[in-house]
Amino acid sequence: MGFGIAGMRELRRPGRTGRALLPTALAEYTGLWGWDVLPGARAGRAADGRTACSCGSARCPTPGAHPLAPGRPIPGGTAWKQVLHRWDRTPDATVLLPTGGSFDVLDVPAPAGRGALLRLERLGVPVGPVALAPHGRAWFLVAPGAAAELPELLYRTGWDGAVLDLRALGAGHHITAPPCDHGGRGAVRWLRAPSLETAAAPPRARLLLGTLAYACHRAWLS
Repeated sequence: MGFGIAGMRELRRPGRTGRALLPTALAEYTGLWGWDVLPGARAGRAADGRTACSCGSARCPTPGAHPLAPGRPIPGGTAWKQVLHRWDRTPDATVLLPTGGSFDVLDVPAPAGRGALLRLERLGVPVGPVALAPHGRAWFLVAPGAAAELPELLYRTGWDGAVLDLRALGAGHHITAPPCDHGGRGAVRWLRAPSLETAAAPPRARLLLGTLAYACHRAWLS
């Protein structure tokens, strides 16, 4: 990979928050975990108090929660100097993680995700990285292919006919990377941070799906 653990240590400084943490985050995602990244739009406030987007569109449907154009990903393992050079073109950008390559994402309501994560850990089920977004969603990173397999997986586990607030994000989608702001609502954070093992080989969706589906169904009924 283009950036190692020693370089990560050089970047860490106590008391750094917000945008100052983005170089560290970029180094982790591209160099340590080997994930692709995308520059993303940032949300702000317009003169009339409404949420505005750095993309410049007054009618932006998702302010601060979409890739900047052009949105070519920076591949994981890119040399650190090249990552910084690319990011210098959009210095105020947030960091987005494209799905469908290194991982897919199971997107569930935050309360259901929290409950499912505790149960999965008690059962000893291998769980990959899990992020909590400020708009009330939890993102479980799983092996790529989950989005295409989801209908069949739900059928096999008996949840295909249930009302579930659960979806899978695959190719063509993305998530906002911690610790970046998502849509002007606050920072995304890790409920379960990546490790070298889980970043390289996140679990198959089928290992988590039964527990997540049950938690989502209970949340819908309550």
